[in-house]
Amino acid sequence: MKITETARLRIRTATREDGAFYLALVNDPAFIEHIGDKGIRTLEEAQTALLTGPMAMQQARGHSLYVVELKEDAGPIGMCGLIKRDTLDCVDIGYAYLPDWRGQGYAYEAAQAVLAHAPTLGIGRLLAIASPGNVASNGLLRKLGMRFVEFRQLAPDGPGSNVYSIEL
Repeated sequence: MKITETARLRIRTATREDGAFYLALVNDPAFIEHIGDKGIRTLEEAQTALLTGPMAMQQARGHSLYVVELKEDAGPIGMCGLIKRDTLDCVDIGYAYLPDWRGQGYAYEAAQAVLAHAPTLGIGRLLAIASPGNVASNGLLRKLGMRFVEFRQLAPDGPGSNVYSIEL
């Protein structure tokens, strides 16, 4: 299902057929470094993770991490969407892109579209989290108009994250 689009991108809900793309994304070294190792190593595990993650959240909440694809060839390049985590009191915007598609403005373009979509779902405030060492992600969140709130331990054994906020 199409969620929104931009000049270059189509943003849609995930499907089971996105398994190979998702497998590549979650095993990218930068994803593992800045987001974490999800332990997904097979196509079947990737498909299951999509079913129990983004697809289940979309069904339950009406929003999720969405697949971002190029309009020109409909190839998935990353994910950007709205997530409700148990560790945060508000919905947050999250994103990740395959290496070949970083540094070309796609993350900013998709995130702007997702921010514009959030109020149609009744969301008036969004959070975002970023690894302190992820300079590009922290810069993107500030460029989107998000304000740094605090550094927070989201998991007892985790490295901690910068937390950002924006009123929509």
